[in-house]
Amino acid sequence: MSTAASGLVIVDKPAEWTSHDVVGKMRRLARTRRVGHAGTLDPMATGVLVIGVEKATRLLGHLALTEKEYAATIRLGQSTNTDDAEGEITATASAREVAGEALRAGIASLTGPIEQVPPQVSAIKVNGERAYKMARKGEEVALKARPVTVHAFTVTDVRREGDLIDVDAVIGCSSGTYIRALARDLGAMLGTGGHLTALRRTRVGPYDLSTAHTIEQLTESMAVLPIGDAVAAAFPRREVTAEDARKVAHGGRLPALGMGPGPVGVFGPDGTLLALVEEQGRAAKPLAVFVP
Repeated sequence: MSTAASGLVIVDKPAEWTSHDVVGKMRRLARTRRVGHAGTLDPMATGVLVIGVEKATRLLGHLALTEKEYAATIRLGQSTNTDDAEGEITATASAREVAGEALRAGIASLTGPIEQVPPQVSAIKVNGERAYKMARKGEEVALKARPVTVHAFTVTDVRREGDLIDVDAVIGCSSGTYIRALARDLGAMLGTGGHLTALRRTRVGPYDLSTAHTIEQLTESMAVLPIGDAVAAAFPRREVTAEDARKVAHGGRLPALGMGPGPVGVFGPDGTLLALVEEQGRAAKPLAVFVP
């Protein structure tokens, strides 16, 4: 069997699989080592994981920077050492007295541009070592707050049981936002502690669950979104003349057209994807060229 064509595979990641597990499976199904993913999902999480095959691996760094959306369940009344249900409970404090108004105020303060400290157990590097490796050794990791944006934090259900409150929410956020950290910080604000008990990523940029395939479906039939279609869905499209197509194919610059910040997909007269470019001043500079 031949290698799969260059493009994206939108996977509905199952629980308990790491993102690396999914990449390994896709390498076997696509029959190529050139497979990567955009934006890691924790093993506990399910949902949209964007996989790049062959030349489309060069899109992943740009796709990873797009907005994401999650369906999450936050449990108030318990803290864990990982800020999610995978960890051990480290503290409890009754959430019985938390009023709806206080919950709404806490969520409002975590919406918009915020400074967020990543979880102790995360893949952030500190002095060259992953934070989660340091945390497993019992080392206290001093992680710096980072600017992220929570575009939407919409509560869909609140369930109270004894000293615990479970809050279901849909969260839209920028790249680099930890939903676990939102659960932790909401619990800290309310004085109850909090952690994440369920997480499903419903969207990465333009790719959502409606375009995602399960591992079982992909094992039966490998569904690859062609690289040109993938770029057209995710970025503004610019069509060029044959002369400009030749220029782009050799890494040349084009005049800027004012198409805004971020990558722009450049397509030739026949509709072939040529490159991703980014406008800087008066020129559109190539980020990645896809023609041989």
